[in-house]
Amino acid sequence: MTLGHISELHGLPVYDFPLPGENVPALPAAESVAWRLVRHENEPEEFDECWDHFLDTVDPARVRALVLGAGAYGSELDAGDPHRTAELLEAARERLTGLKALYLADLEFGEAELSWIVQGDVTPILHSYPRLEELAVRGSNGGFGGEPGLLFTPLRHEHLRTLRFENGGLPAEVPRGLAASDLPALEHLDLWLGEEWYGRDTTVADLAPILDGSRLPALRRLGLQNADIQDEVATAVASAPVVARLTALHLGRGTLSDTGAEALLSGQPLVHLQELDLHHHFLSDAMTQRVRQTLEPYGVKVDLSGQEHADDVGGRYVSAGE
Repeated sequence: MTLGHISELHGLPVYDFPLPGENVPALPAAESVAWRLVRHENEPEEFDECWDHFLDTVDPARVRALVLGAGAYGSELDAGDPHRTAELLEAARERLTGLKALYLADLEFGEAELSWIVQGDVTPILHSYPRLEELAVRGSNGGFGGEPGLLFTPLRHEHLRTLRFENGGLPAEVPRGLAASDLPALEHLDLWLGEEWYGRDTTVADLAPILDGSRLPALRRLGLQNADIQDEVATAVASAPVVARLTALHLGRGTLSDTGAEALLSGQPLVHLQELDLHHHFLSDAMTQRVRQTLEPYGVKVDLSGQEHADDVGGRYVSAGE
């Protein structure tokens, strides 16, 4: 699957902030859109200039959502140092006082492969914005002098409600950092695990503290997706204490087969869920029908779209790897 640019963040439509010199109509109200900031490849301005122009043009205190793309983020082959972006965000924290949502690295295929997107430690951004409610991060690769890539160091954050990591290979430091954090308001956690080939060293054992649920008292929506070990994940989820209080469970995008689906159906009841998302899966027709017949009569909205078939060459594959 090719990931494109997002169109909405925090319930607000994404609006591309014009580059300096662009002739555009009147800008929307600062609080009415999610502002997307980029530095186009064919433009001479550095991202710092675009950033300063944004803060001087839009009332930053009224900005609710930010989407940062090319220029702020990139691959090892082009501009976009995540550490510099974190510095800009930290320096602006006294101006962006109403910021509620942040999306880091909104890059599509033509700008950088998912596995090329360079990331760093995102925790300092959360320290800078203690009232942030939503954080989404795309990519996990290291770079810029051999730095390790995506990290999530333990912290306490009182207001974070939604946390999403979209990547083709999740470093184990991320779930381990989450497990050691105190996130009392977190309602929605979405982890894309990815493939070992692209850097996934997260194991089911690393997910155990999350599946226990005791450190995440408000969690109601859980995604453990896009995994080349999706059957193992499903088997662990089948007996996980946290599932009993979830309203939505997302286990799609990965290599889920009849083995994982059987584990889910044989484990604890799932009929209390509002949503079970398994889209992009490798279930047989018979198992697909069985899942529907087991859950849909109880009002569970089941997504079994994207049925895939393993071939003799590539076998099963995740939705988003490279």
